[in-house]
Amino acid sequence: MKTIKRSQWYIILLLMMPLIISATPVLQNIRTSSDTVGRYDKFEIVLHFTADYLNPFDPDEITLDAIFTGPDGKKWKVPGFYNYTDWRSNWMVRFSPDQIGKWTYQLMIEDRDSLLADSLRSFIGIESSLHGPIRIAKNDRYLEHADGTSFYGVGFWYNDNYNANGGSISGETLDDLKGLGLNFISSYITPLETIGSGLGRYDQNICQRLDEVLNLCEEKDFVLSLNIWFHPYLSETVWAGGNRRWMTNPYQQICDARDFFRNKLAWNYQEKLYRYFIARWGYSRALGIWFIVDEVNGTDGWVSGDSTVAAEWGQKVHDYFKKNDPYGHLTTGTRSGGFTQYWHEGYETFDLAAREIYEAQGFPIIKEGDVDSSDIHPLTYSYHNYAGELQKLWKNYDKPAIIGETGWDHTFYEPGMPGYLAYFHNTLWVSLATGGAMTPFWWAYSVFVNDMIVTRQLRSVERFAESIPFNQLSNLAPVDSISGGIDAFAMSSDQLIFGWVVNPRADVGGDEVHLYGQKQGKYKLKIFQTWNGRWIHEEEIMTTNGTLSFKIPNLRIEGGHARYVGQDVAFILERQN
Repeated sequence: MKTIKRSQWYIILLLMMPLIISATPVLQNIRTSSDTVGRYDKFEIVLHFTADYLNPFDPDEITLDAIFTGPDGKKWKVPGFYNYTDWRSNWMVRFSPDQIGKWTYQLMIEDRDSLLADSLRSFIGIESSLHGPIRIAKNDRYLEHADGTSFYGVGFWYNDNYNANGGSISGETLDDLKGLGLNFISSYITPLETIGSGLGRYDQNICQRLDEVLNLCEEKDFVLSLNIWFHPYLSETVWAGGNRRWMTNPYQQICDARDFFRNKLAWNYQEKLYRYFIARWGYSRALGIWFIVDEVNGTDGWVSGDSTVAAEWGQKVHDYFKKNDPYGHLTTGTRSGGFTQYWHEGYETFDLAAREIYEAQGFPIIKEGDVDSSDIHPLTYSYHNYAGELQKLWKNYDKPAIIGETGWDHTFYEPGMPGYLAYFHNTLWVSLATGGAMTPFWWAYSVFVNDMIVTRQLRSVERFAESIPFNQLSNLAPVDSISGGIDAFAMSSDQLIFGWVVNPRADVGGDEVHLYGQKQGKYKLKIFQTWNGRWIHEEEIMTTNGTLSFKIPNLRIEGGHARYVGQDVAFILERQN
């Protein structure tokens, strides 16, 4: 037997290389989740192929795309993704049809030198009870599902640790929260690129956990606001403790934290990262918001870099998702709370204008701890902070306004105190009555806080909100002239008026409410007891000289029980003619 020298092997391999590199990708097997798919449900293609690439996460080396054509002829280009948790078939495409009827699709696999265009395949979209992802309603101020069902978000931040052994978010807890009226959660994610995975490669344990969270949200009918860049991962020196996690971010290998927003190579890697987000999770009806950055001013790129560049970066990320996400998921981002920490550029850029409020961060709350001697009750300061900031967003930006983060820290009252419960309660109701498109994103779900505040609070808001067709309201505007209790707030539309009356020092029972400058006509009044979540009074009233007036009932004894109206009520006035 003739022996081939090592140098001869090198020559043979070099001669073979052009044949290997130029080989067309070969599709070896393919399977799909089903031949029929419910509208807004997941259609998944799992496949295995051979091609020429080194990094399966790098679209400069290898791309998998699917071109879907709907019954109406509209084409959707949906990127595929690599998932090595299944060694048998580690490439996937996920898609969610928005129409019933026959869909066709073609897989396109392109490596460094060649392209494989697979033959046409098909599936049938069938009707389902699903409502689809959320979007901005035609009135530009509220939200709705893709099928036109109105959506008012009731929920808070509920964070997960995203590891292979599971996380904090569980199906049992979501069931409990669903029973309390919630329909959305906001959660920050650990960056997919880690020191262990390296830049341009995505930790599949984290990815798999996010799969699980979205599957749970789909099963339990929750909407997820997904925070992609939680500020500590972009902070090396800003703030302290857990707010500095830049040391875990592999982008440190190519730039300083202060240069993250401006560095071109960092942006190149981000484009690939966002493509992967869209490919793997964009399909999901449970994905509601790409929460691009939380507290951008908590990053070195803002503090020691350039806040203008940070805002430009936010615009670039928003634009990338608008151009490449075929499902059009909404975007948002925040700057931290405080009067001086207003982020006009961010509110102007993102789909949702998200203001943060933490009261002691620049807001005027009393600090001496003597409530009785204060001229203004701290709860009055509190709800005026939320009302003022939401009304400012409403006036300055023609889009839905939300409180993107608020909560248990930087407040006058501590969790466990009755005043804290009232503070949370008032935050929910004043935000609804001043045009917020969702309940404030409270920070954050935990035993420490939520044993004190969740109970039936959010269920009451949900019951009231389900009576309002937010997405169908037209000619919306805050009611500028209203009196009742110590304070009253309301939103007006062609169809109805809804509002909230409050007196943090005393009972509102027996108080008169007046709305001035209203259209002449008959109105159906419904009054809602906010603490126990029930309608307590209904009558018809007429406009008199442009003023709508009604009296809040005193319900002291009812069915042998004392029924205390409390320090606030909500109301709806439906136009009858």
